[in-house]
Amino acid sequence: MLEVIPLPALRDNYIWLIHDGRHAVAVDPGEAGPILSWLEARHMPLAAILVTHHHADHVGGVAELVSAHACPVYAPGTLDLGTNTRPVADGAQIVLEQPALRLTVLAVPGHTRDHLAYYGHGHLFCGDTLFSCGCGRLFEGTAEQMLRSLQRLAALPDETLICCAHEYTLANIAFARTVDPDNPELKAWAAEAGRLRSVGRPTLPVQLARERRVNPFLRCDKAAIQAAVRRRSGLEPGDETQTFAALRAMKDHFNP
Repeated sequence: MLEVIPLPALRDNYIWLIHDGRHAVAVDPGEAGPILSWLEARHMPLAAILVTHHHADHVGGVAELVSAHACPVYAPGTLDLGTNTRPVADGAQIVLEQPALRLTVLAVPGHTRDHLAYYGHGHLFCGDTLFSCGCGRLFEGTAEQMLRSLQRLAALPDETLICCAHEYTLANIAFARTVDPDNPELKAWAAEAGRLRSVGRPTLPVQLARERRVNPFLRCDKAAIQAAVRRRSGLEPGDETQTFAALRAMKDHFNP
């Protein structure tokens, strides 16, 4: 049996650990300390590292972890993170024996040009592409690329658990409620997420089926979201991509 847990790191990052009680895999290790402490306490080796993209808060701990555990690092082909780097691209299969793990690599450009996600065992490790009630900023890619990437992720099975890399949920909900104020499921998620954070618990992972109903960036085809964009931005978006671009720009300038 595999277990997936988020380890808090840096200011608001999560490093995801996948383990079977004997071997572990780390996703997006922005720093090494939390992982090394967790592994040492359980006398567990690190079998592999998965990297979604090149930003420092996702790769900052890679070198120290590889030095300590000599494990392979699966990463976009544009990255060279040392001699143990194993470049992967869209459609690749990552298969490990310990822990018994099979993940499909998905190219999801938008936040960065080379951003990857990893999907398998009912979990989606999507870095900074999809957040609960939000999505990543467009640092290198285009609105069209990001929208296509989000649509690709949204097409995964309903029960998929979204394991993103930041605890941004409350801030994202605050923005989502300004453009989708009459959504009862969004109101319910706001209350639930607030309770979780009030006792120090993560809001993640979240189920994709609900995310499709509460995340405005997955609902750019909905009349309510398009009307909110027209009302708040003064723009008249002509299609779903323009709606998404306007919505992302509004979020960029939003102060909760």
